[in-house]
Amino acid sequence: MRSKDKISYFYDGDVGNVYFGPNHPMKPHRLCMTHHLILAYGLHSKMEVYRPHKAYPIEMAQFHSPDYVEFLQRINPENKDLFPNDMARYNLGEDCPVFEDMFEFCQIYAGATIDAARRLNNKLCDIAINWAGGLHHAKKCDASGFCYINDLVLGILELLKHHPRVLYIDIDVHHGDGVEEAFYFTDRVMTVSFHKFGDKFFPGTGDVKEIGEREGKFYAINVPLRDGIDDISFNRLFRAIISKVVEMYQPGAIVLQCGADSLARDRLGCFNLSIDGHAECVKFVKKFNIPLLVTGGGGYTKENVARCWTVETGILLDTELPNEIPDNDYIKYFAPDFSLKIPGGHIENLNTKSYISSIKAQILDNLRYIQHAPNVQMQEVPPDFYIPDFDEDEQNPDVRVDQRSRDKQIQRDDEYFDGDNDNDAS
Repeated sequence: MRSKDKISYFYDGDVGNVYFGPNHPMKPHRLCMTHHLILAYGLHSKMEVYRPHKAYPIEMAQFHSPDYVEFLQRINPENKDLFPNDMARYNLGEDCPVFEDMFEFCQIYAGATIDAARRLNNKLCDIAINWAGGLHHAKKCDASGFCYINDLVLGILELLKHHPRVLYIDIDVHHGDGVEEAFYFTDRVMTVSFHKFGDKFFPGTGDVKEIGEREGKFYAINVPLRDGIDDISFNRLFRAIISKVVEMYQPGAIVLQCGADSLARDRLGCFNLSIDGHAECVKFVKKFNIPLLVTGGGGYTKENVARCWTVETGILLDTELPNEIPDNDYIKYFAPDFSLKIPGGHIENLNTKSYISSIKAQILDNLRYIQHAPNVQMQEVPPDFYIPDFDEDEQNPDVRVDQRSRDKQIQRDDEYFDGDNDNDAS
């Protein structure tokens, strides 16, 4: 058991100021709410807080096609109508709209995940947190499911420079299809996704039979769940599968995507998980004492997203948080009870014991076929990929951000509605 974990936390206030549009379920404003709740509980004083560098196009092109990255950089709300063919080609439109400062938004959340991976690689921390990341649907050549740049793939590629094997775990209610697809043919990354499957639920992939191909056969694990899974069933299944995976695969680093749309009462979700149930997964993974990169992901009831990721930050810091939410800039969102924890939901649990047992048996059986901790001939480690930036406003990600900069937050008038004008009202 190592001594107290060293935690690096990445945040840039600008990431929460973008606006996908009035009827779009993705509200980056939830990131401001999460950060301010973390500040209100004083958790920032127990971590090293960094402003991430903005990922360069050439860094994004380590995974994404250069033409796609270049188009994201060029397109904006004023000129998008001039490029109908490219908009369709890159899947930009209703789910993935073009909005003001879209490319900068991508640069911030992707840069943070890349920085997090680098700090882990250089043994500067044990756990790195980027709640703005976790955009797991983005593909090599197109946007998908509110995701433009796949920061998770970029972070994993960075970790692979130092680690022969990386384990990716995804507890978002949606299948982590973009990450799985990126590593479907390799045994150097094992992807494990717990998600709703069936009933034409987005993205429609993630059957238990999807297991990887060629060198990657048996290195993609999918745990397809039905509506209404509760804490007990989910945690029991999670512990059984993840403990066996870690034992067999022996990863050098773990990336944990903590999408909060698997919580009860999420606007796009259909599970019954309480915050404690969701957070139990984080607690379990932390116990392995393996270098850990933690990201956000989905989550569309934004006050519950903020609650969840604050609780999970506390867990990563071994800090128990009082249930009464302290005063903060967004306190009114947590009315009427102002409590941190939310209970499980009441959707009928369609995951029968026999269904869960069958899924678990298939997955554990497939794990018997993997080569026990596959060996990888490691080459000389390539250098970290930094390009000098002459923008004097840009800060070195390795320099502590002062309190004033950290707390500074610009509020969008059109994201802070009351009553009937609130697009987020249930």
